[in-house]
Amino acid sequence: MTAEGVHKIEGQIPSLESAGREAKAGDDNAALKHAERDLRYWNQRRARARAVEPRPDPDVARFGVNVSLLFDDGTERAFRLVGEDEAEPACGLVSWVSPLGRALVGKRIGDEVEAMGRNAEIVALDA
Repeated sequence: MTAEGVHKIEGQIPSLESAGREAKAGDDNAALKHAERDLRYWNQRRARARAVEPRPDPDVARFGVNVSLLFDDGTERAFRLVGEDEAEPACGLVSWVSPLGRALVGKRIGDEVEAMGRNAEIVALDA
């Protein structure tokens, strides 16, 4: 998980604890069960979380690395390979185990990949 992912988990826990207290005070059993379930999940994720920092000058696409792609139509798009809980594809955060993530992992600048049904070339790798 990236350092940002660890912070995301740590940010979820206080809000879920607060939601649980509010549900309990309001005698809302459904909301309480939902908050408790989510709190158990995020506490387990936090207990297992280990921040992984990418190398400063990556030579291959791997976890935590920003990958810039140049598509055949001349458009460029950047993606960051992150953990499953961190993924937000609309924001360019792609799980390293997603189809796109798997297509990128291990590739180098100049390699061709299929991304989102189109051909693209990796033009940059950044930490």
